[in-house]
Amino acid sequence: MDKNLNNLLKWSIENSVPSSTAAAPNGTTGITTHPTDGATADPSSTSPAPAGPAGSQLNPEILQALFGGPSEAELMRAAMAVITDADASLETKLVAFDNFEQLIESLDNANNLESLSLWTPLLSLLSHEERELRRMAAWCVGTAVQNNARTQERLLAMGGVPTLVGLATSADEHEAVRRKAIYALSSAVRNYQPAMDAAAEELKKGGHERGQGDKVDAADMDAVDGVIGWLRNKVSAET
Repeated sequence: MDKNLNNLLKWSIENSVPSSTAAAPNGTTGITTHPTDGATADPSSTSPAPAGPAGSQLNPEILQALFGGPSEAELMRAAMAVITDADASLETKLVAFDNFEQLIESLDNANNLESLSLWTPLLSLLSHEERELRRMAAWCVGTAVQNNARTQERLLAMGGVPTLVGLATSADEHEAVRRKAIYALSSAVRNYQPAMDAAAEELKKGGHERGQGDKVDAADMDAVDGVIGWLRNKVSAET
């Protein structure tokens, strides 16, 4: 058990005296009776439980455990600090990344990426030398921008769309990374025309056209699915 939780439990026990055994001022047990003959129990026959043992105090860490831990914004910052820590192990970073992804499933937390200045480190991880970190970064981007015009705009403004297209179409990239990049693109372009146009332009630059010159309507889910499906099939053919 966590040390602070253990101390909190001990403090709770020390400061909780069951009414059935609480000592009364005259040395009796102070047991509260519940008469069955309809009589009313005398309130004066009981006494309040005594205070906990002298010197039984809560330190700041225990108080934090009692009244609440860090905010979700603080947890997001802490997770990213671990992910970008050069001394942290890959396993530790992946655990932190998994926690980060779960946090930004919340619309409010995803929107807070901008105010917390977390877009820059997140997008930089798309180019990390460790493929698992690239995969997790793409996954988190996809989660953050899904059904969220505000974060879709930030991803585009931060230059994330070209990077995702590059990951999705690179024959040298690992399959798992490419598929997460496609997931992120799928989330980024749906119902957001500027991102759809930027992705189409990047595909054209890289020679990855589908043979369809018409502009893709970001609000047309069948048309978007056609682009995303084509990218997925491309991955399957090249891996």
